[in-house]
Amino acid sequence: MEYIYASLLLHHAGKQVSEESLKKVLEAAGISVDEVRIKALVAALKEVNIDEVIKSAAVPVAAPAAAAPAAAKAPAGAEEEEKKEEEEKKEEEASEEEIAAGLAGLFG
Repeated sequence: MEYIYASLLLHHAGKQVSEESLKKVLEAAGISVDEVRIKALVAALKEVNIDEVIKSAAVPVAAPAAAAPAAAKAPAGAEEEEKKEEEEKKEEEASEEEIAAGLAGLFG
């Protein structure tokens, strides 16, 4: 993971992600460098648009965080929704028990 972090740090700083630059960053952090891993990472990142990957990874993370405050301000109808969810869970549990009983019958 530290190799990925080093490459992201270089990218954020506007530096080229190369074998030499990765090695310098890792050594500065006190991490023993594996030349093979560095070469493999640099080769893999040549085909990757890091900015696009960061954008696509940031969307799912940001969405739940934005939804959390809305849940905290839920209206009184939220209690009704919780009751419905509990009832649905009970129904699912009952059907799972029925399935388990049916499977047990197969194996005698």
